[in-house]
Amino acid sequence: MHKKFKSTSSEYTFCGKMHYCQLHICYFGMLCLEFLIMYTLLLQTYRNNLNKILATAYLKDPWKMGVHKRNGVVYLDVHKLPERPQSEIERRRCFWGYSFENLATENSIDEDGSGIDANVEYCSVIKTKLGAHRIVMGAEMDCCDSTDDGRRFYVELKTSRELEYHTVEKFEREKLLRFWIQSFLAGVSYVVVGFRNDAGVLIRTERLRTKDITQKVKAKNYWQGGVCLAFADEVLCWLY
Repeated sequence: MHKKFKSTSSEYTFCGKMHYCQLHICYFGMLCLEFLIMYTLLLQTYRNNLNKILATAYLKDPWKMGVHKRNGVVYLDVHKLPERPQSEIERRRCFWGYSFENLATENSIDEDGSGIDANVEYCSVIKTKLGAHRIVMGAEMDCCDSTDDGRRFYVELKTSRELEYHTVEKFEREKLLRFWIQSFLAGVSYVVVGFRNDAGVLIRTERLRTKDITQKVKAKNYWQGGVCLAFADEVLCWLY
C-alpha cells in the first residue's frame, strides 16, 4: 500500500497504514512562491516561531528569532539559542521520541526498502490567517493517517512519561498547551501521545483531538487558546 503523487513544486510520499511523510522541497520561499506572496501576504515564517510567540502568553521559556521586512512582507527567521550539553537521560528521552515515531509508523517503507530516517523532514506549506495577519507558514509534519474513504489528514506524534497524580497538572498546563499550539496552527486534527515508563517502555497510547484539548483544560482554567491567539495578534501588530 504505497502511493506517490507529484505536484509542480514538491514531491510527496505517503506509505503504510499510518503513513510517515517525507518531502523533498526547496526552501519554501522559492522564487515562484515568493513572487506570489510578495504582494498578497503580510507574514512568512516557519511554525516554530509562531509556537514560541503563542506559548509566551503562559510560559516563560527564552527564545530568539530574526525579523526582516521587504516589500511589505515580514519574514521571521529561526534563531536557535545555544544548547547546553545533554545529560544521558535527556539523550535517552530524545531517542525514545524517535523510537515512538518509528513504532507508530512501522509499516512505512521508503522506495529503497529502508525504514524511517528521523533526520529527513516533511515540510507542509500552509496559508492561514491570525487576526488581521495573512500568513504563509512552513511546518514539519510527523505523519498522516487516512479515513475509511481514503481521506488523508496529518497526525502529530508525541511522547510523555506515564502520568501520576502529582504530574497530571504539569502535563495539562504545559505539555497540552504546546501540543495544542503546534497542532492548531497547522490545522492538524489529531495528536497521538505515547506514554512510557522510566525505562523507555511504551505503556499506552492516547489519541487526542486537537479541538478537544482546550475543552479538556477549560474547567481547570490552566490556559485558554483564545488568550494565546490574542497575545500573538498583538505581538505581530507591534512587530509589523
